[in-house]
Amino acid sequence: MSSILHSSPFIGVAGNIGVGKTTFTEIVGKHFGLEEFYESVIDNPYLEDFYGDMGRWSFNLQIYFLQHRFSGHIEMSQGSVGVIQDRTIYEDVEIFARNLHDMKFMSQRDWDTYCHLLNNMVRFLKKPDLIIYLQAKTNVLISRIQNRNRDFEQKIDAEYLHRLNLTYDKWIKGISDIPVLTIDTNEFNIFKDTLELENIFQQIELKLGESKK
Repeated sequence: MSSILHSSPFIGVAGNIGVGKTTFTEIVGKHFGLEEFYESVIDNPYLEDFYGDMGRWSFNLQIYFLQHRFSGHIEMSQGSVGVIQDRTIYEDVEIFARNLHDMKFMSQRDWDTYCHLLNNMVRFLKKPDLIIYLQAKTNVLISRIQNRNRDFEQKIDAEYLHRLNLTYDKWIKGISDIPVLTIDTNEFNIFKDTLELENIFQQIELKLGESKK
């Protein structure tokens, strides 16, 4: 049994659309015996509409994600075991909502309302003990998105993904109050590269050990 289980850690898995967060969350969660929390994608009632008309549905989509993530945080805080979360609540504002606002798909009024709501929410939330950032180039993301063949994702624009990647890199570099482990997934096959996966498990343990000091 891993030593990290004794500290009931909270791990957040961050990364762009199609980078492999869900699979990574499942495999890491199972390895360390962590409770897994996933982003609501397949059953999200706004995603298909959003990719068809981003300006019309951006605020609705982000509010849906925000309430779902907040609900997950509340549930996690009530448990007594370690948890791993597929995408953090911080990405909702720092990556997705911010990009939609910068691209003029979200109005200033909606952006202000969204930020006020989030700021009130995070006052009640525990920060992750570790953020694992899964990184991949835009062309790799596009290939993975096409391979998983979700109809609504086929409308995602490559330029939009590229902007998200740039925003992710900037956000990660600016994090100073939470330990971060960055993993380059461009050439990494989580099902085949077993030695690399074992190395990642070890890095996670080291990072969590450092965060508890």
